[in-house]
Amino acid sequence: MQPDAHASSIRRATLDDAPGILECLRAAFDPYRDRYTKNAFADTVLSPDTIQSRLIGMSVFVAVSGSGTIIGTIGGHKVDHAEGHIRGMAVHPDVAGTGVAQSLLQAMEAELRHRGCTRLSLDTTTPLERGVRFYLRNGFRPTGVIRDFFGMPLFEYTKQLL
Repeated sequence: MQPDAHASSIRRATLDDAPGILECLRAAFDPYRDRYTKNAFADTVLSPDTIQSRLIGMSVFVAVSGSGTIIGTIGGHKVDHAEGHIRGMAVHPDVAGTGVAQSLLQAMEAELRHRGCTRLSLDTTTPLERGVRFYLRNGFRPTGVIRDFFGMPLFEYTKQLL
């Protein structure tokens, strides 16, 4: 693929972006497939039906390369009067480490702050060590809450918005 990450832009996703988002999720999470349960992996990479629900029920942003390829995505929604929850962040492996993830996270934080959120939460799994380091660098802290995610542990992280 080799998209040009430096010529990327962040924008709100549309229903027409569904195929590109699905491809980005698959590419980002496929290296971890063997470390996920079958159902956890399916819930993470979504399907044509579940991507539609996410696009309708959440704020979703995409990072788009200069050539128009979706190279990253992030979703989020307001949970209650103060909390916003981030879900489904992915960056295509070809552009990992180029700042795309940072731009996506900043866009989602701004969106949730605009919606009145003062606290963010997200959940992640053990295989995503690089993602955990990224979230820690960006002010997220583990809460100690661990849930079952289709037979594997799901760890909660939160961040206070200033």
